[in-house]
Amino acid sequence: MSRLFPHPMLSALLTVIWLLMVNEPSVGHLLLGAFLGWGIALLCSGFMLDVPRLRRPLLLCRYLLMVLWDIVIANLHVARLVLGPTRKLRPAFVEVPMEIENDFMLSVLACIVSLTPGTVSSGLSSDHKTLLLHGLDVADDQALIAEVKSRYEAPLMEIFECSRT
Repeated sequence: MSRLFPHPMLSALLTVIWLLMVNEPSVGHLLLGAFLGWGIALLCSGFMLDVPRLRRPLLLCRYLLMVLWDIVIANLHVARLVLGPTRKLRPAFVEVPMEIENDFMLSVLACIVSLTPGTVSSGLSSDHKTLLLHGLDVADDQALIAEVKSRYEAPLMEIFECSRT
């Protein structure tokens, strides 16, 4: 059953999106949307990441608000840096050791770091143990590493069910 319907929620979501796109509720469009939703989910099942179980949903809400706040503050900081003298910038690449082992959570962490202006995740080592970050203004490598680990990585590990190395 699982191989025939690998991602039922994704199939249902794609069906609803199809019905919203065609904007014509009919049995034919419902069947076509269901077929497309099932087919796309089946074809993409090999590319889907394993999402760990959500352990603390309220902490996830707080985490998202914190990330949004960090994005706003970082935007203001980067605007001040860019509009000021460029000789004061201290760009640097920093290698951050990762405790997270789950590919989905590593992707989320890399996206969050890249969404925060002033930092970009540039790569992940082949063993998935080191995340390479580029910072626009890095005064202290260890401070940036500590901030990423305490502010972004540790809460993600607490929100989702995962094991520490």
